[in-house]
Amino acid sequence: MATTADRTGVRTAALHDLLPPVTRRRTRIGLVAGGLGTYWPQFPGLLPQLKELAAHVADRFREMDAEVTDAGFVSDAREGARAAEELRRADCDLIVLFLTTYLTSSMVLPIAQRSHTPVLVIDLQPSERMDHAAFGTGDWLAYCAQCSVPEVGNVFRRAGIPFRSVSGWLHQESAWLRIEQWIRAAHIRAALRHARHGLMGHVYPGMLDVQTDPTLFATTFGSHVEVLEFDDLRHRVEQVTEAETRERMALARQVFTLDESVVEEDFAWGATVSVALDRLVADFGLDSLAYYHRGLDGELHERLAAGMILGASLLTARGVPAAGEYELRTSVAQLASQSVGAGGSFTEIQALDFENGVVEMGHDGPAHLALGARDPLLRGLGVYHGKRGWGVSVELDVRHGPVTLLGLGQDADGSLSFITSEGTVVPGPLLQIGNTTSRVDFGRDPGEWVDAWSATGVGHHWSLAVGHRTADFRAAASLLGIDHRQV
Repeated sequence: MATTADRTGVRTAALHDLLPPVTRRRTRIGLVAGGLGTYWPQFPGLLPQLKELAAHVADRFREMDAEVTDAGFVSDAREGARAAEELRRADCDLIVLFLTTYLTSSMVLPIAQRSHTPVLVIDLQPSERMDHAAFGTGDWLAYCAQCSVPEVGNVFRRAGIPFRSVSGWLHQESAWLRIEQWIRAAHIRAALRHARHGLMGHVYPGMLDVQTDPTLFATTFGSHVEVLEFDDLRHRVEQVTEAETRERMALARQVFTLDESVVEEDFAWGATVSVALDRLVADFGLDSLAYYHRGLDGELHERLAAGMILGASLLTARGVPAAGEYELRTSVAQLASQSVGAGGSFTEIQALDFENGVVEMGHDGPAHLALGARDPLLRGLGVYHGKRGWGVSVELDVRHGPVTLLGLGQDADGSLSFITSEGTVVPGPLLQIGNTTSRVDFGRDPGEWVDAWSATGVGHHWSLAVGHRTADFRAAASLLGIDHRQV
């Protein structure tokens, strides 16, 4: 008999086929290796050895999910300046400096200064230890790159440049895991640098915590916020044909289990809005979408907003995260989660279970379908709690196992921060009200966790991502130049 995990894996694969992910600009990694050229005439065998190490490192980077610009090997400050110019033109998301032996800080400072790109310094000696009995000076020099690391760190600090480093040996997998963590962080920086965030409708009245200056995302991350109107969606809904609606309904029947409460007319409306949403995203080149519209007495814009859940969930499953209640900060957090393969579902606190020590959390509205512990359910609702409208809604819980919350906080000075907390989704009873709901165990009293989480300034929505990802998000915060806080 197939297990839940087996069924989840099959469904996830099917979702990938049914809902092919959107394609985006690949993350760009710059790479440059170097050592002090004074050594080369003194020890003729040293440079070929170090270039062989650099070639191995370059090959490892090419195996990663990124576009690599290799600026070669530098031996003095002039060659460092040449590499700096090449990497500046490459518009990298992260630059990696591979120190192969001692080099002077003057050789690498221009690379960090002129590229305006975060830098990671790595030094990976050839093996775990030297052969002291057999080694001469030239052999030792291949092992002394660590000598430069404090020098570079000092000069970077004096220049106001954040310093990051990974020290180890060439085939040390724990060192490569630390390097790969920075590559994942670069994926997040790349996603946010080039993202186009859709913001459609207006803020939910009274929710002061979700109100955010869109300019802040341009100045902090380099993102663009495209302000949309529900009329942009209305116009595209009017162009959807009956055949397209039937095709989308057929797709939804493959993805969802339909509850008997689903009304055919509401299902068809949600499918029509879904087709129009796809066109809206394509026409405006959106990487995320946050929306809300209150509406009045069943008028068209109210019906549009109420018909969003099906299409927004399908978009989220394709890697274009959607969040209701005009939650721009949360749709950005979802995109950050998505960019490292961790999903990211729109989430808030729903209730506390003190008997079992869990926090029940989720949200009505769009869900990340690929993260479900069971087949996603489409349920018909006569009313959306706290909102106007009616129609179909998505119900699921995130698959059981480790998860990480990622929220974007905002401080009194307006600055953004990444806020994380790691827990475990555990089985247990769930409400059947058309919401995504998960039971998360944080290993402490649920009330104490809520108090600590709320004190960070996170706001009442966030992204729920699969896996323990705090290290990735902390590294990404470093590359983005924002604070990180963990509960």
